[in-house]
Amino acid sequence: MGKRCRARSIRPHSICKSLQCLRVAGTLSVASAADEEKPNPQQERMKACNAQAGDKKCDERKAFMSACLKGEAAPMTQQEKMKKCNADASAKALKGDDRKAFMSECLKADHKM
Repeated sequence: MGKRCRARSIRPHSICKSLQCLRVAGTLSVASAADEEKPNPQQERMKACNAQAGDKKCDERKAFMSACLKGEAAPMTQQEKMKKCNADASAKALKGDDRKAFMSECLKADHKM
């Protein structure tokens, strides 16, 4: 006797189970899509640091972003140090050798933003 193909009969309860599975899967995918829309803390930190980085370029930006994402204060650039030290020296009304010595020490200091 040869083998005969049997036609599958679709039972009503199997259709209902399939529809239930689809409903559950649809609910889960909607819930996970809602979760994906909320930025996680790392994404929020990245957004904030990116905004603070402004127009910094290359290595300066890389160093800033690294420090910012770690929650550390970023070191000042040479230009920022010069501006701050100059303002401090002017506020103290330093002149001549006193100003020169102050500026030298101030620029050597490890300033953080």
